[in-house]
Amino acid sequence: MKFDNSYIRLGEAFYQRISPSTVTDPKLFLWNNALADSVSISPAEQQSPNLLANYFSGNQLPAGADPIALAYAGHQFGHFNPQLGDGRAHLLGEIIDKQGQRVDIQLKGSGPTRFSRQGDGRCALGPAIREYIMSEAMHALGVPTTRSLAVVTSGEMVYRDPPQPGAIVTRVASSHLRVGTFQYFAAQQDIASLSALTDYAIERHFPDAMQHPTNKVVGFLELVIEQQIKLVVEWLRVGFIHGVMNTDNCAISGETIDFGPCAMLGIYDPATVYSSIDRQGRYAFANQPTITQWNMARLAEALLPLIDQDQDKALQHAEPLIQAFSAQFEQEYFAMLAGKIGLNQTENIQQTDKDLIQALLNQMRNKQMDYTHTFDRLTDAFDDNRIADSLNSELGDWFALWQKRLQHEEQSHPKTIMRQHNPRVIPRNHHIEAVLSECIATGNNHEAEKLLAVLRKPYSLTDNTHLYQDLPVDADRDYRTYCGT
Repeated sequence: MKFDNSYIRLGEAFYQRISPSTVTDPKLFLWNNALADSVSISPAEQQSPNLLANYFSGNQLPAGADPIALAYAGHQFGHFNPQLGDGRAHLLGEIIDKQGQRVDIQLKGSGPTRFSRQGDGRCALGPAIREYIMSEAMHALGVPTTRSLAVVTSGEMVYRDPPQPGAIVTRVASSHLRVGTFQYFAAQQDIASLSALTDYAIERHFPDAMQHPTNKVVGFLELVIEQQIKLVVEWLRVGFIHGVMNTDNCAISGETIDFGPCAMLGIYDPATVYSSIDRQGRYAFANQPTITQWNMARLAEALLPLIDQDQDKALQHAEPLIQAFSAQFEQEYFAMLAGKIGLNQTENIQQTDKDLIQALLNQMRNKQMDYTHTFDRLTDAFDDNRIADSLNSELGDWFALWQKRLQHEEQSHPKTIMRQHNPRVIPRNHHIEAVLSECIATGNNHEAEKLLAVLRKPYSLTDNTHLYQDLPVDADRDYRTYCGT
């Protein structure tokens, strides 16, 4: 591994230079071979589990690694905290992957920093496994996401209620720049650092912003908004509920980050909330687009001094981008849903098709139908008369109207586009919980690897796919997630 750390060159205002805390007995629990290959970890290194356990527990630093804890702020459930930062994470540095892209390698659960706010800086095994499984599942589903390279057990207990075995998870990300990173410097009125951060983000992620007719900062904001819309549309396609969409958990790269209280939608209800701390439903399934727009407004506020020194002029450039969010999102959202029912439309969705899509969603909500299961069955209805007859009975007039609409499609194989949009299997909440419990109880990764083998092929039927397609007996009515640490 050849490490660099370009972020360090921005200056000490951006981070704390600090090494991970060592652990007693690191053991490699989960290892992502495919991801390791893509970030150019050598075969010799991969064949040494003890070396990997030491590297990715923080006990031994790889050559060139220069660990730091990043500073950032954030709105948490709408309330601004001017200083958050990596309280239990260490950015080891960056690697150029085989695609020529710069990616961050970060340890999570690797010990306290000055941002820990009295926390111990550690992570329990369960949340580490959850992040590994969920991020791999999202990647396979085609959703932009950070990924997990490794889970290493520490040989130590972390003091939670009850005490849990400790672990460190290694995250690979395009970067760890968040909306909250920009807010951090804006709140301090440190315009020089804010400007340096924006230039860095543009160079790393959005070089096309330099061509914007107004200025590069407006171009940057516009491109970040586009990426966030694409991300949330993908979340809604597969039924993902993030659970804690604070601005410090909003990566400007447009990748899913922080899988603490996340869950997958079962029965279709736009108001679904699983997170135990989201008592008001701020981050409910259907609220995710609105919250994304809100987060983008907070980014725009932070960038105003860079857009124009005259605040009124800056607002004239930024406000139209925020106001255009809803229409832009609705277009991409309905284009995605059109694909889920076999309509090959990418722009100018007709109102009659929007009405057809909304009628299906209304039926699913009213009849308490499972989101993934329903679209999977619709996809299979082309080849299975029993499924078609069952759906015809359940959906009534809608099923006939849908079939009639498909007759007017120019494409001859609507099932193909539907299968591209509709997975056969998702990381269902009850299966995730069962796997976590088994792994913690036994100290063995077998059940996690068995589930991962299926989740890595979500649009195909494998020998074990059927084991993870069943619906929860209680329909997840009492399911709750927690910001696991």
